[in-house]
Amino acid sequence: APQEDQINLLQHSASISADQDLESGFRPSNPSSNVNNNAQYQEESNATGRLREYFEQSRVGALLTYLLGSIFTNDFTLVFVITILLLAFDFWTVKNISGRLLVGLRWWNEIQPDGTNKWVFESASPSRINNPADSKLFWWMLYGTPALWALFALSCIFTLKFSWLIIVGVALALNLANVYGYSQCDKDAKKKWATGMATRSALGSLGSGASGLVGKAFTSGIGKVFSSR
Repeated sequence: APQEDQINLLQHSASISADQDLESGFRPSNPSSNVNNNAQYQEESNATGRLREYFEQSRVGALLTYLLGSIFTNDFTLVFVITILLLAFDFWTVKNISGRLLVGLRWWNEIQPDGTNKWVFESASPSRINNPADSKLFWWMLYGTPALWALFALSCIFTLKFSWLIIVGVALALNLANVYGYSQCDKDAKKKWATGMATRSALGSLGSGASGLVGKAFTSGIGKVFSSR
C-alpha cells in the first residue's frame, strides 16, 4: 500500500548513519516533518494544476468565442466586445502570472523620460527546477495560439470578412507581444546564467591559484628557515 511504502521509506531514511549524512549532505527528519512536507508538496501540486487549467482556459476562451460566437447570436458587436475583453484578460494573465509561475520568467515595458521604450526582463534563480510538462505546455501554447490567429486572418482575407479581421488583428498584436517578450526574456535569462557560471568558474580558478601560490611561498619560507640552521 502507498502508506506502508511511505512508512518504510521514513524508517529507512532514519536509519542512515551520521557519517553518511555529513558526507551526502542529507539530514534525516522525523516522520511528522516529512508528512508536513508531503502535504505542502501536494498542496503546491494542486495549485500548479489549477494554474495550468486556468492558463489553458484563458488561451482557448477568446478562440472559442471568435469561432462559436456567431452561432449563438447574430450581434457582431457583442461577439466583438466579449472577444476583445477575453484577449486583453489572456494577455495580462500570461504576461504577469502564467509565465512567472510556470517557467519562472516575466517581462514588462517601461516608458523612459525621453519617450523611448525599455524592455525589462526578470527571471527566476537558476536553482529553480521547472516542471517539464508545465514548460512544454507554456511554450507550445505561447507559439501555437498566434499561429491559429494567423490562419484566421488568412480566412478573413479570402472570405472578405474585414470586420472580423479587426478582431484577429488585435489578437495577433497581443499574442505576438507576449511571444516577443518571453522569447527575449528567455534569451536574457540564459545569457545571465552563462555569465554567472563563467564568473564563478573564473573566481574559483583565481582562488585556487592564489591559495597554491600562498602554499608554495609558505613551504619555501619554512624550507629556508630550516636550511639556514
